[in-house]
Amino acid sequence: MPADLAVIGLGHLGLPLAQAAVAAGIETVGYDSGPATAADPATATPAVTATATDSTLTAAEIRRMSAAGFRITTNPAELGRVRTAVICAPTQLGADRALDLSAVGEAGRTLAARLRPHTTVILESAAHPGVTEDYLRPILEEGSGLRAGRDFHLAYSPSRLDPGNRTHGIANTPKVIGGLTPACTESAHAFYARLTEKVVRARGLREAETVQLLETNYRHVNIALMNEMAVLCHDLGVDLWDVIRCAETKPYGFQAFRPGPGVGGRSVPLDPNYLPHTTRTPGHPLRMVGLAQEINGRMPQYVIQRSATLLNEHGKSARGARVLLLGVTYKPDLGDQEGAPAREIASRLLDLGALVSYHDPYVAGWRVRDRPVPRAESLYEAAANADLTILLQHHRTYDLQGLAVKAQLLLDTRGASPAGAAHRL
Repeated sequence: MPADLAVIGLGHLGLPLAQAAVAAGIETVGYDSGPATAADPATATPAVTATATDSTLTAAEIRRMSAAGFRITTNPAELGRVRTAVICAPTQLGADRALDLSAVGEAGRTLAARLRPHTTVILESAAHPGVTEDYLRPILEEGSGLRAGRDFHLAYSPSRLDPGNRTHGIANTPKVIGGLTPACTESAHAFYARLTEKVVRARGLREAETVQLLETNYRHVNIALMNEMAVLCHDLGVDLWDVIRCAETKPYGFQAFRPGPGVGGRSVPLDPNYLPHTTRTPGHPLRMVGLAQEINGRMPQYVIQRSATLLNEHGKSARGARVLLLGVTYKPDLGDQEGAPAREIASRLLDLGALVSYHDPYVAGWRVRDRPVPRAESLYEAAANADLTILLQHHRTYDLQGLAVKAQLLLDTRGASPAGAAHRL
């Protein structure tokens, strides 16, 4: 059966987009070449559960989407039967800090072999300026024999998903779009207008891509500032969390960010020093982004230093100390561990000879260095037995007042505990 929309890549970007499309009454097919989708979504198989976990959707939500007409397929022929195809393939920073576009390329080649005239192709994957036109466009044109802007529409739209946000979703978050040509922009606008209340037209592809760059780097740079402030305030004996509480009462010129043990999440900061040569600009004007990366990357080690100091102050050594980590996900009240600093912190503690365990209501099993980490079943009992308890993520289920009473030592890296109840970052 033909569908109006194909979502290519059913991870943390693709499935929520498909969910919004189905809710808007759009006939949608989801395509992913990975094994996680090689199953019938109408049945709660482990494969579908794996797909749902990656996107923060539950298997029950996917079953409801299926009941409304959503289909998951591994047959690429279905891509040739849609009016709109949105590529949501994952992009991550590689070991060389450059953006890995291999999944986008694979998705583009798969689509190109079936691309029909008048189809609207939209890229939503994280990308640096120029990817849509300089990387994806040639793949689509060479594989299909069609020309972007003449035979099919090509556009970019930065994803603005905020997993777990109960206020802002796809329907009420303005959607930015930019096309290769004005006609491409209007075609993408017409599609997203069916999903969201407001669509914002960018001047073109690169402007839309640079929106993603600005929004992501803005977050990382501001968190880096607060992480530096956390270290400074601790050295000065100043309560940073009280400073933030007071500063955020200013009705203009200030937006509150908060420090933490590191920066997790799937949105990666893009440092121009690691962009392709053709994308760089003389002088690399975003050097602040590289510095922010450096600052945020030091936070796990800072947590270790504070932990060792706390243990020493109470007559204990890190070697042999029982350390309980609370919350190993990157965001509260979600099971997503992408980029969470917990794994690095646990690894560093193990290097010091500490005995590490963890508790997280959203993570049933956790491994560090390919070895399972013991999971605490009884939270209060585990906190009472641990020489040091470290709050890495503040899930709503955690009663920090009660934990502070039970724990021998509590280091709060999120500033979530009442003042004086714990040692705060």
